[in-house]
Amino acid sequence: MTRTERAFWFKSLEESELRFSEVPEPGDGEVLVRSLFSGVSRGTETLVFRGGVPENQYDVMRAPFQDGDFPWPVKYGYLNVGIVEQGPPELLGRTVFCLYPHQTRYVVPAEAVTVVPDDVPPARAVLAGTLETAVNALWDAAPLVGDRIAVIGAGMVGCSVAGLLAGFPGVRVQLVDVDPQREEVAKALGVEFALPEDALGECDLVVHTSATEAGLNRSLELLGHEGEVIELSWYGDRRVSLPLGEFFHSKRLSVRSSQVGSVSPARRARRGYSDRLALALRLLADPKYDALITGESDFDDLPGVMSRLANGELPALCHRIVYGPA
Repeated sequence: MTRTERAFWFKSLEESELRFSEVPEPGDGEVLVRSLFSGVSRGTETLVFRGGVPENQYDVMRAPFQDGDFPWPVKYGYLNVGIVEQGPPELLGRTVFCLYPHQTRYVVPAEAVTVVPDDVPPARAVLAGTLETAVNALWDAAPLVGDRIAVIGAGMVGCSVAGLLAGFPGVRVQLVDVDPQREEVAKALGVEFALPEDALGECDLVVHTSATEAGLNRSLELLGHEGEVIELSWYGDRRVSLPLGEFFHSKRLSVRSSQVGSVSPARRARRGYSDRLALALRLLADPKYDALITGESDFDDLPGVMSRLANGELPALCHRIVYGPA
């Protein structure tokens, strides 16, 4: 038996639509999930929308339950929270997070879902995938007590990193962005805010998430001697240039990548993907992360919403999608 559900697809260049999708009955070891919420990962999904995934990264950029192939048509996304309607008894009726695209119902292996803790509202749990990226970045960065840190780029990932750093003892954290309206988000997260020209220098560590050449250059400028940039931005098919003359060698600066597709080498001997995601969900018990949800729309409106997010008409950190009743 199969059932007909609806799913969001990137159709062609800057075009998207809702399509009907056949969903099978779950087999042994599988779950049927009814979506409650999903989150639009604005930076990555608008990059897919405009066809910005480089051809040599098509395999790397695949979402865990993606249908179709880049550039289009493709069913893409990875921030989904729903209710298990069929499956193993221990999961039946539980609220779960899954790295699944925007779809009303879906079937996945039971091990692909993670139970949302009771003290985490399902509507907030859509941030789990983004906070997981931030957890991995800080495993890579290994900040120390008393460090001077800048996070450049107050998007979803940058704000998540700043929110986690706010709990480190003695650390000076500045969230840096060109948009002065991000100051309110910084306050909610418990960190300072600065425009790029006002950011404090002599940093031990800079986490860069703005996906701009100017942001990466400013990251290097803010470092103290032997400081390090952790690069979290995904540039897609864009090239950037860096000032590797000037102070880069004399100050012995470093730029190091961090990417959520692999567990940080600092922890992979003792932690797996499921451990990392479960940790991210536990951290979302803190209500300050609600500041990262800056918009909400019905699932039926998602094609229009994606267009408005891509052209900047609808500014957002995480835009939450709400699914109708069962």
